[in-house]
Amino acid sequence: MKHLVFVLTAILMTWSLAANAAEFKKGLEAAQKGDFATALKEWQPLADEGNQHAQYSLGVMYLNGQGVPQDYEEAVKWYRLSAEQGNVAAQTNLGVMYYSGKGVPQDFAMAVKWFSLAAEQGYAYAQTNLGVMYFAGQGVEQDYAKAANWYSKAAALGDEGAKAKLEEMYANGQAKPEE
Repeated sequence: MKHLVFVLTAILMTWSLAANAAEFKKGLEAAQKGDFATALKEWQPLADEGNQHAQYSLGVMYLNGQGVPQDYEEAVKWYRLSAEQGNVAAQTNLGVMYYSGKGVPQDFAMAVKWFSLAAEQGYAYAQTNLGVMYFAGQGVEQDYAKAANWYSKAAALGDEGAKAKLEEMYANGQAKPEE
């Protein structure tokens, strides 16, 4: 009996995940066509149920005022919910919100926290942003070696901006190329 309950639960979860994926895809297709009203209709219930991808997507919509009034605080709310589930894009965007002071008080230490979480997961954009923070000494003690390390990791993942910043550091004698 316990085995049957487990199997039925697994089947229901699989169906639920498939349905969520289909709804999310409908929202994504609508957003790509500029139909943000449909995207909102598809994503809002998923986000309310805790779907990190839908939460991130709502954050983007509120940040940019796509299908909803632009609202930085609401964007932060949705980014945070997604970021707390490990979504690297949401973690990075939440870091950007703290860096710029949009929807939250400007807080470089919090920006570093969120950039670090995404950077440690190998997200190049966050790695570049973390390099910027170490280079400028914003939210952390200035450390050119750590800045170069993060730029190098991001450049290895193809981030051209990080590559340019690293080359600039080499040219200015702020870092030495690894051998």
